[in-house]
Amino acid sequence: MLERMRIFSGNANLPLAGRICERLGVALGKANVSTFSDGETRVEIDENVRGMDVFIIQSTCPPVNVSIMELLILIDAMKRASADRVTAVIPYYGYARQDRKASPRAPITAKLVADLLTQAGASRILAMDLHAGQIQGFFNIPVDNLYATSVLVDHIRRNYQDNLVIVSPDTGGVVRARAFAMRLGAALAIIDKRRDAPNESQVMNVIGDVRGKKAIILDDMIDTAGTVVQAAQALLDNGAVEVSACCTHPVLSGPAIARIMASNLKEIIATDTIPLRGDSMSCDRIRILTIAGLLSEAIRRIYYNESVSSLFI
Repeated sequence: MLERMRIFSGNANLPLAGRICERLGVALGKANVSTFSDGETRVEIDENVRGMDVFIIQSTCPPVNVSIMELLILIDAMKRASADRVTAVIPYYGYARQDRKASPRAPITAKLVADLLTQAGASRILAMDLHAGQIQGFFNIPVDNLYATSVLVDHIRRNYQDNLVIVSPDTGGVVRARAFAMRLGAALAIIDKRRDAPNESQVMNVIGDVRGKKAIILDDMIDTAGTVVQAAQALLDNGAVEVSACCTHPVLSGPAIARIMASNLKEIIATDTIPLRGDSMSCDRIRILTIAGLLSEAIRRIYYNESVSSLFI
């Protein structure tokens, strides 16, 4: 039934691509994605894609620029090979935090990446938990922005008892945290913080009652872990009995693992939109849940031109 579907992947997240293919019952497409000796990206498609419905799975995660170039060249190769439709499946959309002019003469790089993907020939974008919802408007092609909420909520419901409080690490994440708390029947709290520079933050106050509760800090991503570690300490100082963190994208760059291991965080719950690398692979406080089931169902529905709206919940 999926004879016109072809799924390919760059090198950014091959394990996730393999899990998606396994759930769909299709083989991962044959493509050689490598580099020339001078560092240029080299792509060779080793099977026929003429008239096919092609899905390219590629998180634009570290090394970010290499991952983006692989994705762009794969899209271009598919269009030049006469693929009927090319959907870029981007579990983690890099540069998403550069979505506005935060200072004079600053670029809007998230829009630039959107333009590059469109000009390369993408027909559709399938993303997961975009850092800013308005990024969907940067494209003039259809964008489906899925949420990992169902996967994360199911895990927390099975493994955490009552007396929970869901904590937003900043005011920008309150809507996400409130929806999460409602599904779990949990209380809600907010961290009031002041950011002095990129990747640096100073926790100021805890808004809400966390005394005697098990706190779960909810964010879309954890990068250098500075915010989540400071928030965890602030929650414990305000009477929380234990603190965990939950996110979709485990970026975990720079000093993140060292900070997590030196903190009072019980565990970090994340998904496999970004593969663990280096020290994070051996960190016993990180629990990874797969979103392969969610993405594979979205891919199946897009292929059959069915509604994907029920997956946005």
